[in-house]
Amino acid sequence: MAVPKKKTSKSKRDKRKATWKRKANLQAQKALSIGKSILTGRAEGFVYPQAEEEEEE
Repeated sequence: MAVPKKKTSKSKRDKRKATWKRKANLQAQKALSIGKSILTGRAEGFVYPQAEEEEEE
């Protein structure tokens, strides 16, 4: 038979939500920073494929 779970307090719920949002914000900042460094050409710690240019002789 199913047993009902205990109710989670508002503080625990809010703490979990705040942690999740903080992690998402940090990831968004990192992604933006990497994108900016790639556009400026100063990306050193990030490896990404570059289109190879064919040379015609």
